[in-house]
Amino acid sequence: MNKDFSSALRPAIVMTLLFAALLGLGYPLAMTGIGQALFPVQANGSLVRDTTGRVIGSSVVGQAFTTDRYFQTRPSAAGKGYDGLASSGSNLGPTSKALIERVSGDVSKQRANGVNGPLPADLVTASGSGLDPDLSPAAALVQAPRIARVRGVGVDAVRKLVEGQTETSVLGDPTVNVLALNRALDKLAPAPR
Repeated sequence: MNKDFSSALRPAIVMTLLFAALLGLGYPLAMTGIGQALFPVQANGSLVRDTTGRVIGSSVVGQAFTTDRYFQTRPSAAGKGYDGLASSGSNLGPTSKALIERVSGDVSKQRANGVNGPLPADLVTASGSGLDPDLSPAAALVQAPRIARVRGVGVDAVRKLVEGQTETSVLGDPTVNVLALNRALDKLAPAPR
């Protein structure tokens, strides 16, 4: 009995160590190498750098723009707002009092910024991850008058900028990457200090 146990134990230990090395080290290293070779930008977080090489954000992870001189992103339910360590939706349902109060506050904020008429939903609702880097073109366009006023440029120039930054895909609605839009805005009309 003891000999049978020890003869069965040795292959089990060897196979465990073999698969731990293969699947715990070999496979992840191979996938990392392939990712770095074929998709280096994406594998490293799609980082966006300024002219000095300093990282200023990511093209796939949203960040908060809160000043009037920039296009503002959609609200975030991730932690205290755009917290990558707390990425998730709020899980608040449509009858949730907390959700209604938050959306009402966001609507009031947009109205205070001079936005009249119907509001695009993505200006007052958070995305599923809470880290959405994109807005709908409509959500960017309703901010154009504020941007034009603060930057001292024509509304038409800001609208053309939004149209030029709008990306369409085969499977989804048109979107505007807010970081890319704000970088293009800085080139169009430098931000007042």
